[in-house]
Amino acid sequence: MTEALLTASKPELLDKEGDRTLRGVLYDYFAFGRSLDACREIFASFVDLSTTQYLILIAIKNSTAEEPMGVNQVAERLYLSGTFVTNEVNKLVSDGLLEKSPHPEDRRRVQLALTPHGVGLLIRLAALQRPVNDALFGMLTREEFRTLSHLLSRLASNADRAVKLAEHVKATLKFQDDQRALTTNSPSSRKKGRATLRNSR
Repeated sequence: MTEALLTASKPELLDKEGDRTLRGVLYDYFAFGRSLDACREIFASFVDLSTTQYLILIAIKNSTAEEPMGVNQVAERLYLSGTFVTNEVNKLVSDGLLEKSPHPEDRRRVQLALTPHGVGLLIRLAALQRPVNDALFGMLTREEFRTLSHLLSRLASNADRAVKLAEHVKATLKFQDDQRALTTNSPSSRKKGRATLRNSR
């Protein structure tokens, strides 16, 4: 495969067949991701929540008294904007699934906790989650699962930077394409083209 067709340049991502292994990893990841998205939608619809509201409740369920979660912590954990999480949290509070209370060490902050109604909803949901998650990850050993957790955490923490880079490179390449098009279609370029054509006759 020629270098111009490679979809990565780091040696760690390439092998003797070019980027074939990388593409295989991405195809498998996309396939697994689609399954995860489908399961998440099933979980959320089972308890009449949006997928984001479902994720927020699960994230808060895993908070501790030593490390209570507020809106910013939930947004950071789920890789979502604080404004979006705030809107969804307010809906969950209105529905009686979450409650807000002042942070014990910083009265300017608010910490979030499940209400008894929210706990009951997640207990009902867990009966659906357990067999599905066992099926999704049950073929992994404990060590493999720890390795997967570590790798996904590293990949997720770098993903936003990759998206911003993609937007920047796309804009740069588009600008270069537009500049080439303008140069090609300029009057001077057309004159040169006609002169070349006459000289070739």
